[in-house]
Amino acid sequence: MNKISLDVDQKEVVQNNAQYLLVVAGAGAGKTLTIIEKINYLISIKNFKEEDILCISFTNETVNALKNKIYNNYGYNIDVLTFHKLSLNILTSSFNIALEDELEIIINIFLENTIYEYPFLIKLILKYYKIRFKEKNYLIKYQQFQNDVMFSPFVKTILSFIRLFKAHGFESKNFKEFIYKPFKKKDRLMLIVIYAIYLEYERELASRQTIDFDDMIRLAILNVSNCHLKYKYIIIDEYQDTSFLRYKLIKELTNFLNAKLMVVGDDWQSIYRFSGCSLESFLNFSTYFSKSITLNINHTYRNAQSLIDIAGKFIMKNPYQLPKNLIALKNISKPIAIIYYQNIKKDLTTLIEKLINSGSLFILGRNNFDIKRFLDLDVFNLDQNGSITFKDNRPCNIRFLTVHKAKGLESDNVIIINLENALYGFPNQVLNNTLLKYVNPEDEYPYAEERRLFYVAMTRSKNKVYLYTSKSRESIFVKEIRKLLKKFLYYKT
Repeated sequence: MNKISLDVDQKEVVQNNAQYLLVVAGAGAGKTLTIIEKINYLISIKNFKEEDILCISFTNETVNALKNKIYNNYGYNIDVLTFHKLSLNILTSSFNIALEDELEIIINIFLENTIYEYPFLIKLILKYYKIRFKEKNYLIKYQQFQNDVMFSPFVKTILSFIRLFKAHGFESKNFKEFIYKPFKKKDRLMLIVIYAIYLEYERELASRQTIDFDDMIRLAILNVSNCHLKYKYIIIDEYQDTSFLRYKLIKELTNFLNAKLMVVGDDWQSIYRFSGCSLESFLNFSTYFSKSITLNINHTYRNAQSLIDIAGKFIMKNPYQLPKNLIALKNISKPIAIIYYQNIKKDLTTLIEKLINSGSLFILGRNNFDIKRFLDLDVFNLDQNGSITFKDNRPCNIRFLTVHKAKGLESDNVIIINLENALYGFPNQVLNNTLLKYVNPEDEYPYAEERRLFYVAMTRSKNKVYLYTSKSRESIFVKEIRKLLKKFLYYKT
């Protein structure tokens, strides 16, 4: 059956014939290999045809990568689609699709221009942020707020709120429920402002006869019973990043086609909550798909046992995450180092120089702009793709990535920067806005998403992780690791 050797857990997944199958996989546990071998098993052993199988992944990049791996391993030409492409295939009519950044553009236009037509909204914003004003100077106060450090997080909160609102399938009536029965009276002020911007966004889409991606999935759900698709087996990768609407689409489609379903994912690596992804249908898969089976892939082929033990204890501080017993094939003594810098750029240069002969190196940040504050550009070149080279042409293999972009990738060693107790530090404190609980109520544990993001950062390393931080502004995540797991650490001062 197998072109490639599978471990016991992977083999059990491949040969399982359940109608609905949830595969819980650890970091570096060979999810893609398992999916490819499952497809080969279905075709070579269970007599499925290539056209009977649909694979779903989340981005065009991951779709192309998976499709190519399936073809290169077995020569199968399987449909591998994004949820958006699947939705288009279900819909018989063509639509103008709004670009993902159009919502952000409309928010900015509203706050910079349109809002002056609605003075009461300006006053609500000022009241929300406790900015004192009088009738004669409220416009000046608002303009000052636009230049304040809090304005950018304010815009991001509105953007996240509306995206989450739509991704979870809420409708206009739900906005009114939030406003009339807020958790806190103060919330009503901002909910009214966000509702006004949401209505402006919907009007703008309608005037252009355009729909956004969430509208498209919603329409596809309504039209599943009219589609001409014939799939018999559906496989979804990274299922932990499924939104409520995406779950609804899959539920409708599997019911209509009477198709079998296998979903693969890791709740510890769910890091896209800000864009509408929800762990609800993953953590409660057996509730949403009755008579389902859950299997685990427990062996990791990337990390050392000592590293995944630390990372596992860290992530399981959140009791809502699913427990796992991850098993590695190798072990490394003291896999995590805490580096307290004195000179932010000079000490990072020293650390990089010590690691350049130890294989590939990722420098991971919470934000795109982190690297420019930490990297000495008199010593290094930094290109737009994040590649880092020495100006004196010494050979090296270094790359800067945000943790979000590093997901799914691996490196011999990892340095995590910006581990500071700050608004844009790690954990990032901007996205922890209490307003978002209206549209994404789970994850009540403090910094739950940021905790998963830190777990992803640590588990990119095949060997060691270096936590680069300031003693005076040390991240709460570093403090936690230092306090609870000090036997695994060594220090450089």
